[in-house]
Amino acid sequence: MVVQDRRGGGAAAVAVACGTGLAVGLLTTGCSPDGAAADDQEPSGRAAAAAEVRNSAAALLRAGSARVLTSMETVSGGTRVAIRGSGGYDFATSTGRLRVVLPDPAGRPSGGRQPITEILAPGALFMKNRGAGVPADKWVRVDTAALSDGNLVTGGATDPLAAAELLRGAREVTYQGEERLDGVLVRHYRGTTDIGTAAGAASPRTRPALVAAEQGFTTDAVPFEAYLDEDGRLRKVRQWFRFANGAPKGASVISTTELSDFGTKVAVRLPDEQDIYAGKIASPAQ
Repeated sequence: MVVQDRRGGGAAAVAVACGTGLAVGLLTTGCSPDGAAADDQEPSGRAAAAAEVRNSAAALLRAGSARVLTSMETVSGGTRVAIRGSGGYDFATSTGRLRVVLPDPAGRPSGGRQPITEILAPGALFMKNRGAGVPADKWVRVDTAALSDGNLVTGGATDPLAAAELLRGAREVTYQGEERLDGVLVRHYRGTTDIGTAAGAASPRTRPALVAAEQGFTTDAVPFEAYLDEDGRLRKVRQWFRFANGAPKGASVISTTELSDFGTKVAVRLPDEQDIYAGKIASPAQ
């Protein structure tokens, strides 16, 4: 998980997964999911598939809210780090609450660490139990538009609406067929989405984050797999990112968001101003 130190406006991002000070660079190249689909569909079929994927964000807005499961895996230098999250998201207000579990340095789930509570809101990410010098009862507020990735990977969980809105730039989409996902019949698609195109088509609440991502990444191409139900709602999306990370092979980030129980009431209360930490945000390595 990467946290932006907002001091001075241009401070470097700091990785906090596994309690290390691993610096994560800017996105440099896309990476493809294993078993990429053969491009054997008619142009009209590919166009229809792309349109359905692009419209999945609008279908989520109509759904109102959902339960959320997230997974983010980072692979760098042969080391794999997995971050898991669960909670709920209200698409009507673009707010959500997640409980994010970090592995310990040995890679075991949680490893005795206190889970981080995250509140997602338009333009902001709030984190509690942040550690690294932040009091346990205080929240850290991060301006997502100031992040080089627009919080697509920074929080250790991609904002569900941002993940869906990113698909508004879907292209080269191929239909993989029907399958069942947690007992629900879904349509499986693969393709690549363009961050710049998605930013131009996104809702006003998500656009600033995607604009930041477009400006911060060195490539706009993001491979994805998406699973849509009969109502066109996104049930699962997996997106591939690759960062330079100062290493010859860089670091790959795979972000997965799963949605279920649409219409479930999700109550999200933003932290009071006095509960937001205003002090120095330290690197875990300090």
